[in-house]
Amino acid sequence: MSPATMRALQQTSLEGPQDMRLITDAPVPSPGPDEVLVRVTAAGVNFADVSRACGTFGDGPRPPYLAGFEAAGEVVAVGETAEGVSGPEPGASVVGVGDGAFAEYVVLPAAAAMPVPAGWTDQEALGLVVNWPTALAALGPLGGLTAGQTVLVHAAAGATGQAAVTAAKHGGATVIASAAPGKHAIVQALGADHVLDSHSGDIAAEVLALTGGNGVDVVLESAGGATFGASLAAAKRVTGRVVVYGVAGGDAAITNRDLVYRHQVHVVGLNLGVLIHAAPQIFGEVMGELAALVATGVVTPGRPTTYDLADGAKALAELAARATTGKLALLP
Repeated sequence: MSPATMRALQQTSLEGPQDMRLITDAPVPSPGPDEVLVRVTAAGVNFADVSRACGTFGDGPRPPYLAGFEAAGEVVAVGETAEGVSGPEPGASVVGVGDGAFAEYVVLPAAAAMPVPAGWTDQEALGLVVNWPTALAALGPLGGLTAGQTVLVHAAAGATGQAAVTAAKHGGATVIASAAPGKHAIVQALGADHVLDSHSGDIAAEVLALTGGNGVDVVLESAGGATFGASLAAAKRVTGRVVVYGVAGGDAAITNRDLVYRHQVHVVGLNLGVLIHAAPQIFGEVMGELAALVATGVVTPGRPTTYDLADGAKALAELAARATTGKLALLP
């Protein structure tokens, strides 16, 4: 029997994570049709949480709202399901995406509640429904990266960046990674062929030097801002693909004139939520690839940096300040 109220983090403004506060009387949600109620044991922190708190996330929630959207934990109740449709049962450990994850309980869509891999803890499974699918979609169906090609991964020490480096190397690509100087050892340990200083003045020039002036086949672009121009300049002319899945550094402008006369490249936008709903077949292929990578040990249990739920604002602020590496988790 679930309690009536719970502890949760409530975002009270669109001015940033400093206006996130712990409340103790949030109502415990009830699962509707094809939903499950999960007792959260670990919640994943993502840059989208920062964007939501700052009001820069497209169609983001309006305050006050319960923050967070990635959670792992134990199914404690299930809603009604259509006859013949199976889903997680009470007692199952799952990880999934659902609004209000920075809390003691959250409702998740039953179809998207992924079983925690055997032998993994709930904490270790964070990233399997956000960071890894994003990286795999960007590299494969959208980026078209194949063995022997070269990819530039920005923010390579972050959770999605680390997944991308690992997956690209496993697929036989050459990986040029960009990260802050203090994070280079982490990226090198993942097998990156070259690691560049993200604070460098001219990443594009360094990439062109490494590729004999040709540029890379694919760029994974999550930084935005001034870095976006470097990404366009670092991609191969005509055949290069720049997959854009983040705006951490702010907006960047590109015009039709740029694409005709300066950067003759393919620019591809990736939003995982839109991909799931608009192209479920592609998402299913990505998740099938992820399952295979888990089964073969290419994807290993994560080791997130953990914070108490009450310190959620601190975790988001440190993520926004680029002071973290890898996955972050809040523990209710």
